[in-house]
Amino acid sequence: MTALLAFEPSYWQQTTIKSIVALIVVPTGAAIIVFLFLFKFVSFMHSRLGPMEAGPHGSMQLLAEAARFLQKEDLAPDNADKRVFKLAPLVVMVSTFLIYVVIPAGPNAVVENLPTGIFYVLAISSLSVLGVLMAGWASANKYALLGGLRAAGQLIAYELPMVLAVLGVVIQAGTLNLQGIVYAQSRGEIFGFSGIGNPYVLTQFVGLLIFLIAVQAELTQTPFDMPVAESELVAGYQVEYTGARFLLFFLAEFASAFAFSAIAATIFLGGWSLPASWGVSRDVMHFAGPLVLVGKTLIFCLFIFWVRFSFPRLREDQLQKFAWKVLIPVALVNIMVTAVLKVAF
Repeated sequence: MTALLAFEPSYWQQTTIKSIVALIVVPTGAAIIVFLFLFKFVSFMHSRLGPMEAGPHGSMQLLAEAARFLQKEDLAPDNADKRVFKLAPLVVMVSTFLIYVVIPAGPNAVVENLPTGIFYVLAISSLSVLGVLMAGWASANKYALLGGLRAAGQLIAYELPMVLAVLGVVIQAGTLNLQGIVYAQSRGEIFGFSGIGNPYVLTQFVGLLIFLIAVQAELTQTPFDMPVAESELVAGYQVEYTGARFLLFFLAEFASAFAFSAIAATIFLGGWSLPASWGVSRDVMHFAGPLVLVGKTLIFCLFIFWVRFSFPRLREDQLQKFAWKVLIPVALVNIMVTAVLKVAF
């Protein structure tokens, strides 16, 4: 025991290790999504092959795209507020990194196991709107400003349905801690049957559907891509960005998609865990847990990109009405029914 304590890393060593892991995991998550879904999945939907030249089956296309952006000149409009203009992509990227802090990938594989983890995720995810507003205002471009204002209105409108969708899970699990939610599903039972645990995708299916729709809007993915509507706003709040700064927006978008999918997998599919009745040891889950989580995460990523390439864009008024008149009332009814059943049973 003394020998083990002697090798226990200090606070700064732990922080360094966690930072390095984050710098690897976040771009890797974005790369997985871009290659599997943006390059290949949509290509198969269109009956084509997608990128095939750079590397085996186009596997090196991502590096080619990144190199293309990095070698471009970093430009800013003459009338732009240069400091705010340059900080905006960093604010969006930092908010994405912070989401990963509380996502558990194993029994101990979590940066910070916060007691209010799900509350932290919902709070941090709303910070990206600040970066979007900064980009739209500082660009000195009317299209960028309109895109930023649209994004702010959209993210505010769909933040509430997302919070309400998660409340049903919190009521059922009895905790805000993400690891606690994972264990509640793993050790749970359905009418006395513990063979599959109690994944909340079964009891909170309405909440899951609302959550995924809200995530689609938070990511400004079709049919909720009004902030970057090419036919109206060219590229929205990103219109004046080039090179590495545009790459940061691009990376943040897909890294956020991976993060939100991982959150959905954690609170609705049991995250990294397998049903406790299967008898898989904790030691095995230290290694298998991340793989299980990635597999479940990709299921939700598939849904996000299937919707993106299957549905037409909504009008701005339709987008707002759908949030306030449909999603929020349905989410409130779901919370009420969950609370009644929790007390009754």
